[in-house]
Amino acid sequence: MAGHSEVADKGPWARPAGLLPPVLAAALFVLFLGMVPEIADEQVLRWAWDWVPSLGIAITFLVDGLSLTFALLITGIGSLVFLYSSKYLQGHPHFARFMLFIVMFMLSMLGLVLADNLLTLFVFWELTTITSYLLIGFDHSTAKGRRSALQALLLTGTGGLALLAGFILIGNVAGTFELSEIRAQGGVLIESALYLPILILVLAGTFTKSAQFPLHFWLPNAMAAPTPVSAYLHSATMVKAGVYLMARMHPNLGGTDVWLWVLTIAGAVTAVFASIMALKQTDLKQSLAYTTLMALGTLTLFLAADVGYAITAVMTFLVVHSLYKAALFLVVGIIDHSTGTRHVNELGGLARAMPITAVAAGVAALSMAGLPPFIGFIGKEIKYAGALAVGSEPAFVAAAVLVSNALMLAVAGIVSFSPFWRRKHLAEPLNPHEAPWQMLAGPIILAALGALFGIYPELLARSLVNPGVAAILGPDVTPAALKLWAGFNLPLVLSLVTFALGWLFYYYRRGLRTWLIGLGERLPVFDNGWDNVLDGLKALAAWQTRLVQGGLLRRYLFITFATFLVAVAGTIWLKAGPMPALEWPVLQVQHWVVIAIVVAGALLTLTTSSRIAAIAGLGAVGIGVALIFIIFGAPDVAITQLLVETLVVVLFAVAALKLPQLDPDGTKRHRPLDAALAVSIGIGVTVVMLMVTDGPIDRRLTDYFEVTSWPEAFGRNIVNVILVDFRALDTFGEIAVVAIAALSAFALLKGRKA
Repeated sequence: MAGHSEVADKGPWARPAGLLPPVLAAALFVLFLGMVPEIADEQVLRWAWDWVPSLGIAITFLVDGLSLTFALLITGIGSLVFLYSSKYLQGHPHFARFMLFIVMFMLSMLGLVLADNLLTLFVFWELTTITSYLLIGFDHSTAKGRRSALQALLLTGTGGLALLAGFILIGNVAGTFELSEIRAQGGVLIESALYLPILILVLAGTFTKSAQFPLHFWLPNAMAAPTPVSAYLHSATMVKAGVYLMARMHPNLGGTDVWLWVLTIAGAVTAVFASIMALKQTDLKQSLAYTTLMALGTLTLFLAADVGYAITAVMTFLVVHSLYKAALFLVVGIIDHSTGTRHVNELGGLARAMPITAVAAGVAALSMAGLPPFIGFIGKEIKYAGALAVGSEPAFVAAAVLVSNALMLAVAGIVSFSPFWRRKHLAEPLNPHEAPWQMLAGPIILAALGALFGIYPELLARSLVNPGVAAILGPDVTPAALKLWAGFNLPLVLSLVTFALGWLFYYYRRGLRTWLIGLGERLPVFDNGWDNVLDGLKALAAWQTRLVQGGLLRRYLFITFATFLVAVAGTIWLKAGPMPALEWPVLQVQHWVVIAIVVAGALLTLTTSSRIAAIAGLGAVGIGVALIFIIFGAPDVAITQLLVETLVVVLFAVAALKLPQLDPDGTKRHRPLDAALAVSIGIGVTVVMLMVTDGPIDRRLTDYFEVTSWPEAFGRNIVNVILVDFRALDTFGEIAVVAIAALSAFALLKGRKA
């Protein structure tokens, strides 16, 4: 997001928005860092507060090795990104809003990884979706920013709905929404008949969030966001939320053939595809975005297994990728901020003007390339060891990891070497200069941590990796040891092959890029497919609107009652038991009179062409209903019915004078269909009433109102007491609805010319 250097210089600490967010994130980082000794000793910290006690829902938070690793990455990298943003967006008119959004995102992500209740986790999951939408679309003045933000929102939001359905099924099967309690039940989900639907729904949510192929295309498009957002979302936060959830659910959903093959194939395809696409890009941010996809595919690939080496590879690479990816994104932001471009073909020789940035980029890229003595080398060795330890298809997994690692080495060279050390300038940069310390702090610290953990890997193993493996597989599983030198073995051979293959990819990168661009023109573009899907949905919505909202009141009423009929009849067909026996009571003369009045009024309404006669027929039906209430001992309800019926008839008569003529063409073609619908609804409602009255009536509410009507509400008319006291807000709402409808009808009638 270049171009802020010309804005009037304001100190980064001139406003609270520049100072408070990094301080808050750093304080949270120190708080979580203080928990490391306890978690390293295999302790688990948990807090709980009641949220909806009647439903057994609580807000519960849990800190173990897995959640603590994510919490430290979120707050630690967050503090550096916030500090970086204070200079990168200095002088931006919406800087305070940006910092508010990104702090909200950090807190949402923290809630997600710390939640021990599935419903609490889902709330924070959706909050990350909303806040990431706001961040990706921060530059909302551009069509690209709006499109990218909407794409991320719709895709991840749809996945979130699937995830919620999966969580509800898990709660029904396990009898609880607490993750710690579900884990204690062992294989209860795997043994359930609902295991496959649960797995499909959960993976739908995690795959969309972590951009697994073919749902990957929203993530590179998210580069429309400012660089600090890309550094934060793509290194340690949003895109790894799906990885976190797969790791968290691994003990309860993993270990089956379906889990193994779905995650293995999806992860391998995503990793290899993204690595190839990363080599194709000339925009440095786009290239790094695809390497994030590669990392997400690799993590998914190893989460398919349930062996210590594979899960150790997950925890190690999780930290490794977060460190070097955040550092390199911030470096790209510095390049863009200082030169006005981030296209690699336009850059070269920046090391002379930006030596500190060049060193930070080089150290981070060496970790990304997997060279010793950096933690990336150890992570790569562990990945190869984990691939070979997978019992199902070690050759397939190792081959996918080898190809993706070699391509990553080439991309690391493109990002770190070409802009800084290439001699020839293909385009003269715009006044390259070193960034201020607020922007350099992040890349330097993160790159240095990659070197520190590489030299002292046991520090990372004891504090985060081993507790993380225990949180996923249990304390009985022995994690793999992190060593800078593990001897001459097959993983080392694969590393040497990676170096050679990666150097070849880098050396022939221009030819490969040209070939990949030509190949891409002949392959389907998933991003365009997204546009086609949206166009199809818009066309469907337009067709549905034309069908349902055609401007005819008769059609509106018909569709409303037809929907009601389908819902009632469908429920009876699918859920109801045997039909109750129909017993005809002995009818007296007054009963027959009432029946005759109601039937005559209904027939008159159906057959007449006169609106006045139709009104009279409806009035007769209303009077017949009032007589039924009188016969069965409810005179107060009968009086209410008569008053309402009289009012309705009068109002309808007034309105009818301004309504168009009934059946102006005289065909009455709609009458048979309307009659069939009316008869069907009548039969359906009758069947429902027979079913309701066939069994014993639950009198608990009746008894309660009879007992409490006078002592608590001081009323002897139970119906009035229920309406005015016990259901006062409901009654007020109903009155408000009727009043609003009356005002609307009055406005429509007044505005219509006779």
